[in-house]
Amino acid sequence: MLKQQLMRIWQRAIWSWDGFVHVWRTEGSLKQWLVANAVFAVLAFVLPLSAGERGLVLMGGIMVLAAECVNTAIERVVDDISLEKRDLARQAKDCGSAAVAVTAIAVGVAWICILVGLAF
Repeated sequence: MLKQQLMRIWQRAIWSWDGFVHVWRTEGSLKQWLVANAVFAVLAFVLPLSAGERGLVLMGGIMVLAAECVNTAIERVVDDISLEKRDLARQAKDCGSAAVAVTAIAVGVAWICILVGLAF
């Protein structure tokens, strides 16, 4: 029983990694977000942040990466159904893109709040 569960966890990890690699290879925006995350991770460890603040901004950056993966999944499904121009297909893709943008804005707001707090 335990061996089966461990095997299932291992398989899910492999499938997840395959998905991440696909997004890495096909979406330049993931690479841009990874660079941004690296820069902000350095800042998070250089600035005098609390553990909670540091965790919040690091987690937020990772959430942007997750949103980018979900956006790519939406795009792939829409394109698999049909490549013809359709309003609902465009809206689905735009909503996925908006999810990435809203997530990034949330991280930006967290950074602003933390930096303003450091200044005062």
